[in-house]
Parts: sequence; C-alpha cells; structure tokens
Amino acid sequence: MEPRPVSASRSVLTHWMGPTDANVAGSVHGGAVMRLCDEAAATAAVRHCRQMVVTAAMGRMTFLLPIRLGQLLTFRASVNAVWRTSMEVGVRVEAEDIATGALQHTNSAYLTMVAVGATGSPVEVPPLVMQDDEDRRREREAQLRRQSALAERETILAERRARGEDLP
Repeated sequence: MEPRPVSASRSVLTHWMGPTDANVAGSVHGGAVMRLCDEAAATAAVRHCRQMVVTAAMGRMTFLLPIRLGQLLTFRASVNAVWRTSMEVGVRVEAEDIATGALQHTNSAYLTMVAVGATGSPVEVPPLVMQDDEDRRREREAQLRRQSALAERETILAERRARGEDLP
C-alpha cells in the first residue's frame, strides 16, 4: 500500500451559521458544530485512504469561544496519525465575522475514523508520510491521545471484571 502525505488529506469546509443552527441561548448549537466537524473529518479521512469511512469516536472537542449566528465557520481537517484500519483526524474551527473579516479560533476536535470496504468491514489504510515538524508534532500528540484512550478503556474493563460485572 502506497504511503500518502498529510497534505493529501487536508480538507476545508466553510459553512454559514444560520437560524437552523441556533440553540435556545441564541448562539450556535454545539451539536451543529460537531456534525460539521464530523463531515470535515470524514472528508480528510476519505482523501487519505480512498475508501468509505465511519466515525468510531469523537475523542475530544474543546470549545474556546461561543459561535454567533451569522458567522462563517471554516473547518480545517487533516489526518494526524494512522493505525491499521483507523485514523485520527484533527479539525480546527475558525469563526469569521462577515462584517470585519476577523477570524477567531473557536474550537478543535479529534475524531477517530475507520475505513470500511463494500461489506462494511474495516479495511487497512495507507501509511501516513509526515512532511514537516508540525506534522510530526501532530502525529506524536495523536499517539499520546490513543495511548490514553486505550489505557482508560482497560482501566474501566478491569474495574468491571473486579466487580464481576458484565463486559461490553
């Protein structure tokens, strides 16, 4: 399988946040942002593996600032790391004030996407080629997030086993 560079996965999605994206407080509903992060992540993952993908996890999403109705949101996504059938995709979200053009980093998300074949079963993904120090930093941090998630899962399962509880 031919390795692919991080740059081949980079994807940009821009969306105007309108009334259907509003929450009861009058700002943009976090769920609307999460859905668009998922779309941007899926696009980056598909560009990397050239297969259909499914979302396995949204490991972390941090909202730094509120997003207002009428702002343009830009979602910048790229694959951070790959494993056998899965990939971590990072998504950076920026809000643009349409009157001034001012940009603000509003949130980031890290999603795990799994490549699937025609039958819906996981398939292997190509290796990822790091092109610069930024790519290498993102890959190192993705590996740390994965190690942490796997350790957390094992701790929970061990606790359930110790209590004699059913395992998932």
